[in-house]
Amino acid sequence: MQLLSRHWPRIAVTLIPLVFALMHASGILRIGVLQRLDDIIYDARLRATMPGSIDERIVIIDFDEKSLAEFGWPWGRNKHAALVNELFERQKVALVGFDVVFAEADESSGLKRLRQLAQGELKDQPGFQDKLNQLQGSLDYDTVFARAIEGRPVVLGYYFTSDRDGRVNGSLPAPAMDRAVLQGRPIKFTSWNGYGANLDLLAKAAPMGGFFNSITEGDGVVRSIPLLAEYKGQYYESLSLAMFRVLVGLPKVEPGFPPEKFLTRSYQGLESILLRQGSKTLAIPVDDRVATLVPFRGHGGVGGGSFRYISAADVLSKRIAPGLLKDKIILIGTTAPGLLDLRVTPVGETYPGVETHANVISGFLDGKVFVKPDYAVGFEVVILVLAGLTLAFALPMLSAPKAVAASAAVVAALVGLNFWLYSSYGLVLPLASALVMALTAFALNMSYGYFVESKSKRELANLFGTYVPPELVDEMVKDPDSYSMKATTKELTVMFCDMRGFTQMSETMEPTQLQALLNSVFSRLTDLIRSNRGTIDKYMGDCVMAFWGAPVDTPDHASLAVKTALEMANAVRKLNEEHRTKGLPEIGIGIGLNTGTMCVGDMGSDIRRSYTVIGDSVNLGSRLEGLSKTYGVDIVVSESTRKLANDFVWQELDKVRVKGRDNAVAIFWPLAPVGRIDEGNAAELKAWALALKAYRMQDWEQCDVQLLNLQRLNAKKYLYQLYTERVASMRLLPFDPGWDGATNFQSK
Repeated sequence: MQLLSRHWPRIAVTLIPLVFALMHASGILRIGVLQRLDDIIYDARLRATMPGSIDERIVIIDFDEKSLAEFGWPWGRNKHAALVNELFERQKVALVGFDVVFAEADESSGLKRLRQLAQGELKDQPGFQDKLNQLQGSLDYDTVFARAIEGRPVVLGYYFTSDRDGRVNGSLPAPAMDRAVLQGRPIKFTSWNGYGANLDLLAKAAPMGGFFNSITEGDGVVRSIPLLAEYKGQYYESLSLAMFRVLVGLPKVEPGFPPEKFLTRSYQGLESILLRQGSKTLAIPVDDRVATLVPFRGHGGVGGGSFRYISAADVLSKRIAPGLLKDKIILIGTTAPGLLDLRVTPVGETYPGVETHANVISGFLDGKVFVKPDYAVGFEVVILVLAGLTLAFALPMLSAPKAVAASAAVVAALVGLNFWLYSSYGLVLPLASALVMALTAFALNMSYGYFVESKSKRELANLFGTYVPPELVDEMVKDPDSYSMKATTKELTVMFCDMRGFTQMSETMEPTQLQALLNSVFSRLTDLIRSNRGTIDKYMGDCVMAFWGAPVDTPDHASLAVKTALEMANAVRKLNEEHRTKGLPEIGIGIGLNTGTMCVGDMGSDIRRSYTVIGDSVNLGSRLEGLSKTYGVDIVVSESTRKLANDFVWQELDKVRVKGRDNAVAIFWPLAPVGRIDEGNAAELKAWALALKAYRMQDWEQCDVQLLNLQRLNAKKYLYQLYTERVASMRLLPFDPGWDGATNFQSK
């Protein structure tokens, strides 16, 4: 709950895209670009999953340029009759469907003119009327065509129109479904007020018919066709549905409603079209317009590779071997550009209209029907809520890389689920709103984090970046509210490190050489301080000041400071080896460490301020650094630091009373981490402990004995020489019962 309360503004910002997406999904605020994006996603997915193989069951007889060039246009009905006879008699096809309409009488034979002559100028011509009576059966091309299609599995095509006058032409077939079976439900059929149908003579000869209208979306693309359309309260079937019904035995068409338990006041549409025949029922899913998406198999046309195209001229001229088309489903249409039956589809901009029906029939035969179901809106809302809330509550809690990974995972899950439902169940469900919502939520979340929340983090990083190691800054920016420049009192460990011999070098070296040397030394020492979580306070000439324990709490600050001091001393020894090979002067360092209560914060004037530590404990650290030269060691550590750093081997140096302090302080020299000294050093420490005990008891004889022994063990250690000189001078003084064994220093 604490995390939520801290991040609620960011959560609220992330929820903004979810609100707009839900308004779009529910229809309160339709966002056109999302619908267009859904269409683009559908088209891309369709193209990616098309089988691209030929369906041998369906053949398209094409009124192509070759047919028009060879036989002209329009063809006489006698040629259509000959075409039909050829298909059924020599080729033995199973079914023929016409994607053309025969709305006007065919007078190309001249029969009408002959009849006029028989009743006029040639009325009295002997034998003319008899000859006309003999010929008119073959010259009445409409009757010839009617006889060719009568009693055969032929489905004629027609079209619906919608204009101001509601004009009609020809005869419609019987409706596939009556209004009464809808039980008064307000189904959103495509509705028309006119039509262009076939001659009554032809409609009676081939009573099965279907409209070949398609649905053109707002972007001008044909993606679906209505399976049923409404005209004056009756419902008529499409060409593809009519042909499929003929193939499966003309089952009865009934509406398929959702189960009663799923019905709601908000949805009263059709779930499917039922084809019922006896005890068998086939359900064809439909969308809210009683339409089905066209399951395109390929790019369309003669070279599209989805269906075989045969020129109508070749069939009519019997250039096709007998029986080659046996049991095939035949669709007769045109690809000739001049006949205007080319459409824009997701898979091609000049797609033959006849092939859309071939695709639908192929899909029906395979049981492969794609549809946007009636529950698409509910699905979209649920997905939006789940994905949106997940992102809203997860992203503010995550780092930027993890937020990217989480957002990518959500997007992948959305795409994966949508594609799985499409490929496995033929469900075309909205995806654009969820994708845009997820990406926008991520962008807003990251933007808010960068411009609002990260502002304080960047300010914090700018404030502490020059003092604090990067890894500590990374810790701080995770919770910037916990850190500030405000002064506070804490137990810290402070270090003062001074470079020995700097003054002498400055007198003998060029300024640029001195600068390079100083920068090189400080760079190495600074790297060690930062790598051990230390905070650089300041550089003062040839001295560097640092501390541990702030701004980030560090429980082991004393141990880290001692470890750093040992590493710095070792680094200087290695640096001197390099200097000797290069002919450069050697350097030395003196380090003072003290642990205690200090005031830490942003301090200074209105002109210049810095994050620093002050207090008596800081002053003591500075004094200890100065004592390192006195005792001939590179590190001097106070007793308070030594007590907190138990993982090192120590050699006590002395008890001292520095300027400005009344109480004596024990000082130590860290030799190495525990376990890193040999037996010789251990023996030396034992002897030193005895010498120091005798010294503080003013037992000069015993102290001299131990110091002599120590000088034999380590003649180079200046500490033993220092105490030998002290003992020699103190022998001259009388025994002082009030002496506490401390050495007083009055200089800084």
